[in-house]
Amino acid sequence: MTAPTRTLVVEDDPAVALVHRGFVESHPRFVVVGEARNGTDALRLAAALRPDLVLLDLHLPGMGGLDVLRRLRLLPGEPIDVVATTAARELDSVRQAMAGGVVAYLVKPFTSAALRERLDEVWQRREDLRRARDTLDQDEVDLLLAGPRAATAAPPKGLSGRSRALVQEALARLCGAAGADASAAEVAETVGMSRVSARRYLEHLVAEGHARVAPRYGATGRPENRYRPA
Repeated sequence: MTAPTRTLVVEDDPAVALVHRGFVESHPRFVVVGEARNGTDALRLAAALRPDLVLLDLHLPGMGGLDVLRRLRLLPGEPIDVVATTAARELDSVRQAMAGGVVAYLVKPFTSAALRERLDEVWQRREDLRRARDTLDQDEVDLLLAGPRAATAAPPKGLSGRSRALVQEALARLCGAAGADASAAEVAETVGMSRVSARRYLEHLVAEGHARVAPRYGATGRPENRYRPA
């Protein structure tokens, strides 16, 4: 199973930081590894802890968040994903944050559900990059650059994005790197949902292009659909 996404919370207000920490730690795929109250501490902790993700307030005492964002990009090693969590609504701030490479921009106050949606997108993007081949064709490059929101269609009515992600993760885990496949029943048992629900999510992944399906004929002659990651 993929290790939790290690997150650094950068927020000068301790009460707000506590709320954001709770939002992050309610997500099973994320863990908070540190908190910083100002830009200097943010850079120090980022260099020492090497988080995968930084939740970055732009209004910080001393060094501002946009300066922190630019300096984060100069740290050696793998690039750190950054989600701006800020009250800054000015167009110039948004433009500078986008130019600095933020993967999302959340305007305070925001809900736990809004942050969870962005965290799901961060996790999916990181998974897509982890599974990508060393050499990509144009379609694969376009898909990565477009990001999870463009790459993943909204689930049909009655299906949740959260369950969809769990089904996709279970399918990848069951199939592994050996090119195996899995049935809807096997995925359902892994996730803890009904076979009918698992099949609906699997068919949705097939429609999105994230999974493939092929029938397998058994002794009874009745085919069973088997799924594998695309």
